[in-house]
Amino acid sequence: MPMDGSGIDSELLKISGGAAPATIADVLAIMQSIDNLLPGGDGLKWFNLLYMMVTQQVDTNPPAGGWKNAAWLTRLDVVFAQFYFTAISDWLSQSSKVCSSWKALFEARFRPGIDRIQFALAGMNAHINHDLALALLRTDDDLHRVPDKTSPEHADFETVNGQLEATLPQALQFLATGVLGELAQDTGKIGKLLAIWSVREARDLAWDFADHLRSLTGIVYDSALAAQDQLTGALGRSLLLPV
Repeated sequence: MPMDGSGIDSELLKISGGAAPATIADVLAIMQSIDNLLPGGDGLKWFNLLYMMVTQQVDTNPPAGGWKNAAWLTRLDVVFAQFYFTAISDWLSQSSKVCSSWKALFEARFRPGIDRIQFALAGMNAHINHDLALALLRTDDDLHRVPDKTSPEHADFETVNGQLEATLPQALQFLATGVLGELAQDTGKIGKLLAIWSVREARDLAWDFADHLRSLTGIVYDSALAAQDQLTGALGRSLLLPV
């Protein structure tokens, strides 16, 4: 899809396609730049803002006693965010690598009649159901780890699940009730959307899918990933339907 004529997408491509983040601070700085750039009528703004909010929440609220493997978790967060930035730059560059999971959101960015909370959850769906398993594999390769469900890494992963499960409804309500001085939306839709899509379930399935992909190679690996992408794209489109 060609970039818009306003110059916003050209600038968005520069931001998303720039130097890869090395720290959580880098990730948040890129997200803040995207938030500053995008207008309220761009659905991507609302996923980006939600992602930035939950990243800040997890980063600033470690569990009592600290993380069990903070280096692994930080690396996962940075790698994971880079998948999002790459998806944006690939889309704006009209790359054939853009997956169906992300197309669901990108194609609907300026579509009228979709609430910002729907855009936010559709982005989380693409990012977690498609990208998280790949981010887990890359992080484990980078750090030469193969954590199982008794590992410190999985314990940290589950702690984040709990944080996100607690934070997400409040973050969505913030998006839905007049942020940036815009008119409030019907917050009754939040419960309906969260009934369709659970962040804990999606993340747990991503961990299992990463374990599954680890055992595959070649065309079997590609086929498994393609099937997951098609399912994720279909779910994303369902989240972007009028509620």
